[in-house]
Amino acid sequence: MGDSSVPDDTGSSTVDGAASAEPSADGGLRAYTVRLELVDEPGELLRALEPISKNGGNLLSIHHERGNITPRGHIPVEVDLECPPDRFEDVVESLRQGGVNVIQAGAERYGGEVSVVLVGHVVDTDLSDTLSAIETEANAVVLDLSLAAPDGTKGTASARLRLAIDTGRADEVLETIRSIGAKKDLTVVEPLPGGDA
Repeated sequence: MGDSSVPDDTGSSTVDGAASAEPSADGGLRAYTVRLELVDEPGELLRALEPISKNGGNLLSIHHERGNITPRGHIPVEVDLECPPDRFEDVVESLRQGGVNVIQAGAERYGGEVSVVLVGHVVDTDLSDTLSAIETEANAVVLDLSLAAPDGTKGTASARLRLAIDTGRADEVLETIRSIGAKKDLTVVEPLPGGDA
């Protein structure tokens, strides 16, 4: 496959690169995490990876937990991959048909991140409601939140949010956050160009 394996100090290996995946008709690839359980025998990892590339998946990384053993005496392996959403079930089914024990599949993960700062009566206008609106309306996940309220909960405060988003959706997500901020009279400080958006 032309991948490079780099062991870390825990005995795990990470593999990057892989086959190219074709975008689906909806215009994009989605990133997923699949947890597998492998027998500790030569060639098992390679056998588990072949169905991914054969079904249009692009391997992003592998965490091979050689130091851990599952209750059945196998090694857990976490595979991050991207593929068109309509091909993901084919990848999982092909793994199972190939005799690979799939512990968890379908955990979609986001490929991008964006950070914003909300300034105003952040706490007083119901921070929990604001975060829920961002997650629901912008289809983003709050990874990290830092809140500064030097004048107390009734005064002006700032909240720095780090959000996980679909790759290539930063402009759309920021537009939605601006709309949410406008409804609550919050100023949205956006990331600088070339930042983590």
